[in-house]
Amino acid sequence: MTYHLPVMRQETDECLVSDENGVYVDCTLGGGGHSEYILEKHGKIKLIGIDQDGDALKYSAERLKKFDGRVSLIKGNFKDIGSLVAQRVSGFLLDLGISSWQVDELNRGFSFRSQTLDMRMCSDNPVSAETLINETPEDELADIFYKYGEERRSRQIAKAIAGARAKCRITSSVVLAELVGAVKRFRGKIHPATQVFQALRIAVNNELENLKTALGAMPAMLCPGGRIVIMSYHSLEDRIVKQAFKNMAAENILNIITKKVVMAQMEGQKSNPRSRSAKLRCAEKHL
Repeated sequence: MTYHLPVMRQETDECLVSDENGVYVDCTLGGGGHSEYILEKHGKIKLIGIDQDGDALKYSAERLKKFDGRVSLIKGNFKDIGSLVAQRVSGFLLDLGISSWQVDELNRGFSFRSQTLDMRMCSDNPVSAETLINETPEDELADIFYKYGEERRSRQIAKAIAGARAKCRITSSVVLAELVGAVKRFRGKIHPATQVFQALRIAVNNELENLKTALGAMPAMLCPGGRIVIMSYHSLEDRIVKQAFKNMAAENILNIITKKVVMAQMEGQKSNPRSRSAKLRCAEKHL
């Protein structure tokens, strides 16, 4: 298992760490890249790492064992942050979306080349992409593609899927990508099924609602001056974060640190293509 470089790790560190003796929570631990960078730069801070993916936790446990005594890892979903973390902390980090490793692991079903159709970030989730594709009524499937993928041809794609599944159950990402490709043609370098796959992943993992729940709980768990740093990779997530920060600033709960969204520098984009779509926002609890 190999995780790619963490996105905007320097920018994340500069925004997140305001207390050199604080406790910080990496709510989307993944391969532990951000956590490792932060722990190495700040010798006294402690870190709580959370991830719903058991494989990610195993990998990060090995990677972060050199910080023995400063790190604790928890298996769970950040939507449950209020029950997972029982103390005030100096900051929360959320690196949203899917990791490069999850895409590369074909058995997870996130890739267009996968022979499975899973897309679950946690194996305990009873609903997979295969379930949604084969068992969701056509009109509801079209709504998922439009709402979560902003797919303009959602109705035509849902109709094509309904016709295909009536003949044979759809069980692989390869077949699904081909069905979408028959409705949409390639434009540039973006695969025609990109928005449909995004929509399915969001629906399977309830990503947007989980984000809203976490954002609602975090401010009360912060020490005065503590910060929330969130990186998002598509407009739906970024809108939720931007609006939540704006609302809490109006209520004098948070101060917005990033008046303008932070984007990766050009050299960072070259070393990690995933960073091209990354948007970082930061807010701080009132003193």
